[in-house]
Amino acid sequence: MPHILQTGIFMLRKTYNASWVKSCSSFAKMMRAVCVDVPGGPENLVLRSIPRPIPKDGEVLIKVHAAALNRADLLQRRGLYPPPAGESDIIGLEVAGTVDGLGQGLKGNWKPDDRVMALLAGGGYAEYVSVPEELLIPVPNNLTFCQAAAIPEAWLTAFQLLVFIAQVKQGEVVLVHAGASGVGTAAVQLARLFGAVPVVTAGSREKLQLAEKLGAAAGYNYKEESFVQGVHDFTGGKGADVILDCIGGSNWEKNVSSLAVDGRWVLYGTMGGRAVEGDLLGKMLSKRGRLLCSLLRSRSLQYKADLVRAFVDRALPCFSEQPATLRPVIDSTYKLEDIAEAHRHMEANRNMGKIIVTVTPQSEETP
Repeated sequence: MPHILQTGIFMLRKTYNASWVKSCSSFAKMMRAVCVDVPGGPENLVLRSIPRPIPKDGEVLIKVHAAALNRADLLQRRGLYPPPAGESDIIGLEVAGTVDGLGQGLKGNWKPDDRVMALLAGGGYAEYVSVPEELLIPVPNNLTFCQAAAIPEAWLTAFQLLVFIAQVKQGEVVLVHAGASGVGTAAVQLARLFGAVPVVTAGSREKLQLAEKLGAAAGYNYKEESFVQGVHDFTGGKGADVILDCIGGSNWEKNVSSLAVDGRWVLYGTMGGRAVEGDLLGKMLSKRGRLLCSLLRSRSLQYKADLVRAFVDRALPCFSEQPATLRPVIDSTYKLEDIAEAHRHMEANRNMGKIIVTVTPQSEETP
């Protein structure tokens, strides 16, 4: 299948006008980046040459070795999830690479060529990205850049949902929907780390086997069986103390039925729709349940910085243990030129774990 990506000088929309780009292209340092001129399908992803970002005060410029896909990327490509005001229009919420430039006023001891991974509000599908230093995480020595790129968005999301939002406790049962996804595989492992008991839903036997290998105590194929019955059987009729839900509307009755009295239902996505019809409030009231909603991308820099610090303190060392307590799960890797195929793979819901995009050739991967 021929590539649909194009190369050339990119006339930046919104941020720069065409005459500025033309006048500066003779002296500005350039980079390749994936751009979307018109919202739509994967075929609308276009690889072009644009000026590199210049780090502002308090920012670090990263040379990107690898990035990772998230469901939010698909929504942004279709024009349904724009970046927060002032952030890059380029898609991509997590990267790993090396420090290439330093802005003024940095507080940390970052040095050129330091191996880092970063949580982004945008800009990841590019050869360079500028990031506030508070959102940088050092890459453990035993991880490659591809493995590191699988961590920031997915693992910080799962950590936030379990620790900051649900405040999960030891011994609690946590129902994780999409248990073989990037966030799902992270949530299963983190729940185990915190002494909770994860159970999952997924759409195939292979996905359930992966989740159980990572520590899920039970798994339910939502295409073939009732996860409500499964959760009640597993808990002796009590129900799940916490539900991590990226599905939303189509699952609401099943979620309420699966929820324990005084349980917490944490909603962080609406893959199954946003509309709800029926007695949601009455059923939640009867359970004394709490519906907690959370997004990460739109959070303040201070919130994200606090999240990064907590994750680094409580979880990051576990990636370096021998054997490692935590490990990123990679489904597949694609070259930046093949980003459209990577999007198609995710849209087909075939992935188990993270889909990685390599920006630097594999020969430059370390360690």
